[in-house]
Amino acid sequence: MSVTLPRIRAVNAVAAGGSYAAAARTLKVSQPAVARHVKDLEREYGVRLFDRKNGVLSPTPLCNDLCDIAERMEEAERTATRLLTRHNTLLNGRLVIGLGNSMPGMALIALFLKRHPSIEIAVETGSHEQITRGVLTREVDIGVLPDVPADGRFRREPLARQNVVAIVHPDSPLSREKSVTCERLMAEPLIFRTKGSSTQRVVDRAFRTAGFEPSPLLTLDTRDAVYEAVVNGLGAGFMWRFGTGRTDIVHRLPVTDMHRQYEEQVFSLTDERNLLFDAFYSTVTAFRSEAEVILVNRS
Repeated sequence: MSVTLPRIRAVNAVAAGGSYAAAARTLKVSQPAVARHVKDLEREYGVRLFDRKNGVLSPTPLCNDLCDIAERMEEAERTATRLLTRHNTLLNGRLVIGLGNSMPGMALIALFLKRHPSIEIAVETGSHEQITRGVLTREVDIGVLPDVPADGRFRREPLARQNVVAIVHPDSPLSREKSVTCERLMAEPLIFRTKGSSTQRVVDRAFRTAGFEPSPLLTLDTRDAVYEAVVNGLGAGFMWRFGTGRTDIVHRLPVTDMHRQYEEQVFSLTDERNLLFDAFYSTVTAFRSEAEVILVNRS
């Protein structure tokens, strides 16, 4: 015994049309196929779904209850269709964007929504490791991260180039310097990110190359937490140069040992290619042509 969607749809169409012929025209199937669906249900479950009155098939009370369920099933089917097609429409599509840093990703999203205002955007934030994992598990549609590894599973597009800088409170003696070295930073209370952060990987590499093994005062799990610790005068932290659009008291300070520029990249799974993804990557191209001006003005 099986209550399938085609059988339920047939019952609902007969109830609405009053005959097998009318239901067949609605469903665009043959009249015998509709009659078979209805009669098979009646036979298998030992019920009567229709009474014939004056040549019209009238639904029984049981059939009316079944039709209520049919309407809910058809709505669920429509919802599922919308869900499956949302990535391939520019009218009411939806994208989940994963950001390791607020910037330049937020500036890119702003430009995309200016071009496509009807698209719904959900933003997930996290470490480099978390966002990469989100893309791989398809929980995140498109990621924006620095230093994305060359991997055949990823479609990648460069967005902007940036390096890691130190951030210090204006009361710190370092705020009067034009640049600083890892050796000089060893004399300061340092605020680090947890493992899995792309920022921290660059910082660890720079100190190690310079021959130092710093012990941080604090190790925090987000860039915003590091930023707030610096705002409160707890020490010197690190962030990507364009990692935030905030322009408050914190000073960005170049570190001579961290001068290397890294590509901030937009990436997704290679097999995720559709109208909505292509529109987002087209926005990346437009953003890239004026990225330096946009980012410098916001940092």
